[in-house]
Amino acid sequence: MDVNKIVLAYSGGLDTSVILKWLIQHYRCPIIAYCADIGQQEDWAAVREKGFSTGAEAVEILDLRETFVKEFVFPAFRANAVYEGVYLLGTSLARPLIAREQVRLAHEYGADALSHGATGKGNDQVRFELAYMALDPSLTVIAPWRLWDLNSRESLMEFARAHDIAVPVTTAKPYSSDENVLHISYEGGVLEDPFAAAEEAMYTMTVSPEAAPDRATVIDLEFRAGDPVALDGAALSPYEMLAALNTLGGENGIGRLDMVENRFVGMKSRGVYETPGGTIMRVAHRDLESITLDREVVRVRDSLIGRYADLIYNGFWFSPERELLQNTMDQAQQTVNGTVRLKLYKGNCMVVGRTSDQSLYRPDFATFEEDEVYDQTDATGFIRLNGLRLKIQALRKRLN
Repeated sequence: MDVNKIVLAYSGGLDTSVILKWLIQHYRCPIIAYCADIGQQEDWAAVREKGFSTGAEAVEILDLRETFVKEFVFPAFRANAVYEGVYLLGTSLARPLIAREQVRLAHEYGADALSHGATGKGNDQVRFELAYMALDPSLTVIAPWRLWDLNSRESLMEFARAHDIAVPVTTAKPYSSDENVLHISYEGGVLEDPFAAAEEAMYTMTVSPEAAPDRATVIDLEFRAGDPVALDGAALSPYEMLAALNTLGGENGIGRLDMVENRFVGMKSRGVYETPGGTIMRVAHRDLESITLDREVVRVRDSLIGRYADLIYNGFWFSPERELLQNTMDQAQQTVNGTVRLKLYKGNCMVVGRTSDQSLYRPDFATFEEDEVYDQTDATGFIRLNGLRLKIQALRKRLN
């Protein structure tokens, strides 16, 4: 395969550091090491230095934190996207943004190939490459995990040691993790036994619920058109909002998830996740919808959530069907304006109040006290009409 220049999605970790050196050896062309800052805790100066020392012609570190939350996280949360009932799609949402900017850099640098560090067993290879195909199918895609004979972490470490590449994986961290401002995930290694509990020392974004404060934290979260815009009255940018909610959720032990999920490629995989801010955001958002959305609109919208979440999880962010569904979801959000009050306490996120200028909740209709707007005798005909088919069925059974 002849390529002239490659843009590699690079993190500075074991896999992509080995890939960087391997690409140089096998393709003998310049490599652009591209890093996406989407809110992970990272020493970017060290990553840059490592990229150059491993042989990259250039190291590009892009600050995509606000873009990630505004253009990817918020749209998904407006749709209440959740995979298999529980997973808030932290990794799945990051991949299309990383891929989009990788393609843009390829155009900027005149590169004709892209490379990534996703394995041949996981979902990320699909997410990256479907995005590449949607954005520029003329670019060659190099997926080393599907090409080389380095088929284990140990073989990668041996390669790294042989080429003087620092090895970051140790027995103290015997699993794979992926982090951004929305979440951090853990899988593989000691977590491959689905009955083995994750060790407390593994968690980094949240304290255990048992160690959380004995006093509840109460917050007010304001939304406009389905997006959170202010916390306790203070306006925040999308990234600032999610970062602030992460702090509050993490301090109160909120947002841990341990699940066995169905990968797109066909196997089941155990994943452990921390999504503190996202958990708070979703609980508040769904509750605000309870007073601002029509019942039938919610039913139609909710019937589409599973399909929408599957599209994101499976890598079809840039597909026409995802864009169609997004337009539908966003149309439903125009009246989702208001404030939700939440109590955060030892792993629990509880709604204790909500208010909106566009609320459909009417106390004068809902009251159990005397009112002048609802004629209770109307219920007689309503019940008779709804029960007519049941009455006919009962009469037929009696005749038989």
